[in-house]
Amino acid sequence: MLNRQFIRELNSFCLSKRSDFFLAGEMIHGNYKEIVCDGMLHSATNYECYKGIYSSFNSMNMFEIGHSLRNRFGSEDWCMYRGLQLIGFVDNHDVTRIASVLSNKNHIIPAYGVLFGMPGIPCIYYGSEWGIEGRKENGDDALRPEITCVKFNEISDFISKAAKIHRESKALCYGNLNILHLTNRQLVFERACDGERVIVLINADENEYTAHFDAKAGCGTELITGEHFDFGAGSKMPGYSVQYVKI
Repeated sequence: MLNRQFIRELNSFCLSKRSDFFLAGEMIHGNYKEIVCDGMLHSATNYECYKGIYSSFNSMNMFEIGHSLRNRFGSEDWCMYRGLQLIGFVDNHDVTRIASVLSNKNHIIPAYGVLFGMPGIPCIYYGSEWGIEGRKENGDDALRPEITCVKFNEISDFISKAAKIHRESKALCYGNLNILHLTNRQLVFERACDGERVIVLINADENEYTAHFDAKAGCGTELITGEHFDFGAGSKMPGYSVQYVKI
């Protein structure tokens, strides 16, 4: 880890040049609060949730990422990183790309669904928005190829929509997190800020699922499709799906 006094001096120097200068660090493990705080870094890479996302889908155990989100970003005072804007990602220049690490490619979009719904700053590694593959063990050329042909597809379309939804939602950018429903294959959580609430529904299973939880509302608007969403008789979650419902 960089010397902490150096980080403080770097922060002071950079902010003296530009008041909106953003300092981010790569931190693989440890307590993020040690370097992401006043006078030091503004953010750091969230490797804990990176691992939790792909591992949860590969093992079909959404409890892993669900517990990580609740323990780190929940509304209780003891939650470790509540209020921190960590950099979220599903892959980067140093790890196997998400399209290669997931055992079921139908989970690529749901994985990005978690990323854009959870607390933090979602970050996309170039090329992965088109679903390109690359494994760490095959070296830099595999992870960092030149891309000469861009082909937009279902993944890039979803990321484009999810990025816009995230950017325009105060709840998704800054809101508290509360887990509403959790099974091995389904994850439902709420983000809330200044009266705005967005419920994020993730279904890792191939089959439709009906989730029963207290949404504290009868209906809402699903932000990806713009369609009316009814909580009344249970929340229907299509197979391999992501839904962002604004209340």
